[in-house]
Amino acid sequence: MRVVIQRVNKASVTVNGNLISAIPNGLLVFLGISVGDTQQDADWICGKLSKIRIFSDDEGAMNRTIQEAQGEYLLISQFTLHASTKKGNRPSYIKAARPEEARALYEYVLDKLWMDSNRPVKAGEFGANMQVALENDGPVTIIMDSQRKE
Repeated sequence: MRVVIQRVNKASVTVNGNLISAIPNGLLVFLGISVGDTQQDADWICGKLSKIRIFSDDEGAMNRTIQEAQGEYLLISQFTLHASTKKGNRPSYIKAARPEEARALYEYVLDKLWMDSNRPVKAGEFGANMQVALENDGPVTIIMDSQRKE
């Protein structure tokens, strides 16, 4: 399981011109689920996301959690995080989980993240062509991978 997180001042997602979700300050989380990912991977990711200290304190140091910053999450499914560009010029997505497997873990992450953080978790539309708008704060962008534990 791979995530790209961005600390944002605001973020939103639309589908077919309709606003699906929006958050004020918080974390925009792009989630890629790979073949073989389990709830243990999701638990590790959610634990990290709920405790990561990347929000500025009163002295400007990144020392606060999302709870302390009163932030929210916007979770977007993104199978392309598992693209392989090793051969040729067209990425391969063979490492990405099939939609039926990925959807269950995506929904698990939505619930688990809320339970771990006690903060609002908004979502995109799984499997849809989404337009994501954001105002990156910092910018702060971090990549995590549950297989590598980094």
